[in-house]
Amino acid sequence: MFDKAEAALIGLAQNYTPEGSSAKAVANQWLHARAYNFGCYGEDQGIDRHILDQVLNSIDVPTNVKALRSMLKKEFPLVPKGEAAFKFIDLFAGIGGMRLGFQQAGGKCVFSSEFEKNAQSTYFKNHGEFPFGDITKIPAESIPNHDVLVAGFPCQPFSHAGLKLGIEDTRGTLFHDIARILELKLPSVAVLENVKGLISHDNGYTLQVILKTLTNIGYKCNIPTEIIQSGSPFDIQSAAKKMILRSIDFGIPQNRQRIYLVLWKQKNIEYFKYPIPTGKTTKVSDILEKLPDPRLTISDRLWHGHQDRKVRNKKNGKGFGFGLVTPESPYTNTISARYYKDGSEVLIAQEGCNPRKLTPREAARLQGFPEDFSPDVSNVQAWKQFGNSVTVNVVAALAKQIKTQLLR
Repeated sequence: MFDKAEAALIGLAQNYTPEGSSAKAVANQWLHARAYNFGCYGEDQGIDRHILDQVLNSIDVPTNVKALRSMLKKEFPLVPKGEAAFKFIDLFAGIGGMRLGFQQAGGKCVFSSEFEKNAQSTYFKNHGEFPFGDITKIPAESIPNHDVLVAGFPCQPFSHAGLKLGIEDTRGTLFHDIARILELKLPSVAVLENVKGLISHDNGYTLQVILKTLTNIGYKCNIPTEIIQSGSPFDIQSAAKKMILRSIDFGIPQNRQRIYLVLWKQKNIEYFKYPIPTGKTTKVSDILEKLPDPRLTISDRLWHGHQDRKVRNKKNGKGFGFGLVTPESPYTNTISARYYKDGSEVLIAQEGCNPRKLTPREAARLQGFPEDFSPDVSNVQAWKQFGNSVTVNVVAALAKQIKTQLLR
């Protein structure tokens, strides 16, 4: 039934598809919009639910909410049940880690965008929604209204030349597209996730430009506006360190640290309380499979290479060659998108033989993804995608705080 409905809507969607995106993305968004009664992509161009219903009725697909939700849930188990407590959009979406976390807080995703083709496929396979593509080509006017914008955006430098610190000063970066959407759609909350290195990137200048731009649009965060506007990059850096959340503090045995910039528009809220650590004790054994593929055991050559590099790095003061853990270890190092190359960040010790890499399922667990999440069939792509993702447990804890404090 889903395939039939999608195919019928794709024909119409071709007339509304932005450059750099697929008609499949538009058709999928429309199906979810009809099922959950939120805005359709392209309403500014004249599309509405009655036009979509005519198409679906012409191929005998029922258009009542109950039937559409049942169709989506049957095909895609991770699609949430029930009504939405709030609506959000998922930019630079990867494979949907942010989406899963915000859904756990009762949110419903009304629009998603991701450029990388393999991540798009994994996203669709699990969420039933093929993300839109090139965010720079997507008109903000066509994006449905939402309460929260979430984005795990790339860290890019800004020019220092002649800045007035308006939105146009960020043109040429992907952050600019976040800013232009926020400026037009004005959601109540924005959540921007990045590596903790954003704080020190370009000596703090990058973070200062981001916060000044969003403050000028009308958003607030835990750093006082006067410090953002007139303080030094050092002042901002010091305050921003309190926005870093660690995966190990939320029940996941991984030493992953990420900054989450939470911004809001309500004038009467002065401070956002970030989630507090759960206090749960973690062990690497929590995420290990009982019968991992023996082919994940690394070769003698690679193992010797890791050991030799660790000796050289220690001699040169670099201090890192590989991360070897046992089931009893409290946590692993941070898994990254380069994990597929040699597994150096996280190697699992094995008795009587060389250590091994994580299985894709273990990598999923190390990022808090549910057991019914279906990874890419390619180990290389799965490792890349989980390494690029967020830890779902962290995002869920953050989203619940946002819902309680900022969306009331």
